[in-house]
Amino acid sequence: MIHLRIVAPEEAAHKALDLLCASPAVINVVHLHAASKKPEGDVILCDVAREDASVLLSDLKELEIPRLGSIAVEHIDTAISDAAVAAEKAAPGLPSDAVVWEEVEARTSEQTELSFSFVLFMIAAMQIAAVGLILDQPILIVGAMVVGPEFGPLAAASVALVNKEPLLARRSLLALAVGFPAGMVVALLTTLLFIGVDVFPENFREAQHPFTEFISDPDFLSFFVAFVAGSAGVLSLTSAKSGALVGVLISVTTIPAASNVGVAAAYGQWSDAGGAALQLAINLAGIVAAGVLTLFVQRRYYVMRRRKHLMDPIRSEAGLPLGRSTRSRTDVPGWEEVQKKG
Repeated sequence: MIHLRIVAPEEAAHKALDLLCASPAVINVVHLHAASKKPEGDVILCDVAREDASVLLSDLKELEIPRLGSIAVEHIDTAISDAAVAAEKAAPGLPSDAVVWEEVEARTSEQTELSFSFVLFMIAAMQIAAVGLILDQPILIVGAMVVGPEFGPLAAASVALVNKEPLLARRSLLALAVGFPAGMVVALLTTLLFIGVDVFPENFREAQHPFTEFISDPDFLSFFVAFVAGSAGVLSLTSAKSGALVGVLISVTTIPAASNVGVAAAYGQWSDAGGAALQLAINLAGIVAAGVLTLFVQRRYYVMRRRKHLMDPIRSEAGLPLGRSTRSRTDVPGWEEVQKKG
């Protein structure tokens, strides 16, 4: 279940109230008249079946509530209620398969910020990977994969491509374009420093590191693993199953490959550096390609749900037109398809 807190002027609040009360997927509707002081207006609290959350949020956007007030979305971990069970049954599909697009967009938008902490995490992850490469320790490579924050911008790039959001695409690509080179350069400088003070060996040969040599030796399986991991990562993002995301982070070698570029360059092993760079490119391409494909399939399902919902009589309860949306194409994924078929 999803919990909504809606703040809106009285007229818009009553339209939203009529809409929510008419939907069988909504329960626990609470109306607090003039309870909000900033902005001034009514407050509505309700619980919505996750499967119908996005289509109802789209209706609330048509009522211009985000412009006039606000909508807050929260997860309900446990709901002990026969009414909640009935609401979930009334909404088609399964909660685990439902995508709350507003949540996905907000989450990926937050993860694309080119912040100081993002760059530091990239650098820290590649430092761990550099030591793992020199010591030939897979456990350190896994640790570097978990520390690396690069999946956020990669997922955001997939969302941007599917939803045709150039601003989000630019932000995510900028974060990747700065984060990876920064980590590589610092890995190179650290390696040179450690070689100079005899912490790292003077010579580095890939053949002497059997457990980590795959990082600079890409093949078809590298792309296959990245593609599957990218799909799993997007699914974990859209279905709110964050536990699966950890498995994704330790299954692709983006951070170790980028670190290997810096380490190999410090030793003058340009063939290894080139192989690691190719491994990095293959993994990035595989993750984004899988993310775009997965999100496209999920969006098509949402468009069908939204198209069907446009004919739902509950829309007329709030004064919304049947069969068409009043929203602009920038507000909803698949707007053109919804309008064309509606």
